[in-house]
Amino acid sequence: MKDVDLNKILVQNILHHADIGIHVIDKNRKTIIYNDVMAKLEGLEKEQVLGKDILEIFPSLNEETSTLIRVLHTGEPILNSTQTYLNFKGQRITTVNSTIPLYNDDNEIIGALEISNNITHIKNLSDQLIKLQSALNSKRSSKDSKNKIKRYNFQDIIGISEAIKAAKKIAKKASNSPSSVLIYGETGTGKELFAQSIHYGGIRANKPFIAQNCAAIPEALLEGILFGTEKGGFTGAVEREGIFEQANGGTLMLDEINSMSLPLQAKLLRVLQEGYIRRIGGTKDIPVDVRIIATTNEHPLESIKNGTLRKDLFYRLNVIFIQIPPLSERKEDIPILVDHFINKFNKELGKKVKRISDEVMNLFMNYTWPGNVRELANVIEGAMNIVDENETVLHKKDFISSMHIMNSMPLRSPFTYEKDDKSLPTILEEVEKDFIINALENNNYNITRAAKELGIKRQTLQHKIKKFNIKLI
Repeated sequence: MKDVDLNKILVQNILHHADIGIHVIDKNRKTIIYNDVMAKLEGLEKEQVLGKDILEIFPSLNEETSTLIRVLHTGEPILNSTQTYLNFKGQRITTVNSTIPLYNDDNEIIGALEISNNITHIKNLSDQLIKLQSALNSKRSSKDSKNKIKRYNFQDIIGISEAIKAAKKIAKKASNSPSSVLIYGETGTGKELFAQSIHYGGIRANKPFIAQNCAAIPEALLEGILFGTEKGGFTGAVEREGIFEQANGGTLMLDEINSMSLPLQAKLLRVLQEGYIRRIGGTKDIPVDVRIIATTNEHPLESIKNGTLRKDLFYRLNVIFIQIPPLSERKEDIPILVDHFINKFNKELGKKVKRISDEVMNLFMNYTWPGNVRELANVIEGAMNIVDENETVLHKKDFISSMHIMNSMPLRSPFTYEKDDKSLPTILEEVEKDFIINALENNNYNITRAAKELGIKRQTLQHKIKKFNIKLI
């Protein structure tokens, strides 16, 4: 019986079942690996490519334009290169490619490997996004549409708690300053609400406000969205302005700044310091006057510690720092927010609700609200959709979509245990288990949030879940 080369079989299966395109040539430029994803991407059959010189298959290429051959000759990898081109079926596709040289044990180049990630769909979405943002800016400058675009201002920030009033006070002072602002708050606390209020309540109110989520777009496309592209900057690139140019004179909000790659953060830092941008593939410096408001749902010092935020960029952005408190730290605002959202959804849904029942308010005040104000708004909206048209009070039965909140109160106090000949350690374990189960239910079984509520590390909570055999749903 022949020995089975398990490693070889494993590698072959990985190459042919991975969801990325893989193309490998040997030192003679002949293709030795060409997986199904790459074949589909380029509109070819594997049999057309395997064993043949790459220039024979792709006659439009030459030794300079072929990334595989160039890497084979230079030994220098080409990483994260964006290309837009027509494949053999006439389909326009966009890929992010990385091409690396392959060496033998004697450190001799024996081939080259190219990995292609198909981002055509994302590229199309980003193009649409830029067009929509450009159209939106045009509308903003039109008098006819001045009152049709939803804009937030300081009166939309609801609350009487000292924490929210302190954040609002800083934001108001920031509105008339040209300095950069860094806003920190958990998901759902209203970071864009603050950012828009700063813009529309200040000296740039009549200029564009553009918001970009840095986590929603791949790095290869985000750079082009930010700074724009020049024709020929990469294969298939067209001349197009980025959102820095679109926001010129106004405000650019960069959401989840800590999700931006470190190399792109360095380029952003240069723009903030120098006051000009250069389009991808361009040689011309374009001056821009843009006020940056950056937001993050992780404390910036933690992001620096974790290596997701450059320290120098933090110092540049953190001229004015605003920390938005989570709803769990401003519970005195819950009744006011509830009234605000009831009035809002009465108008939108044609209902006549005046308040929530005392029982529901008690549940709301004892819930941790991991989704913050956004979660509260969604909970109210869900109940308002279900309640009868003539109903004026929201009861527990109306919150069908929010049963995790309605059932968040413990059925019994953990301190009312009967001894029943149980030892103290046994009773304490039961109490601990009940606390853990309650925290998990309060946070919709999100371990990170439950651990935060309990004041313990995530790993510790995982250990206790296993110890007490608690089932996660």
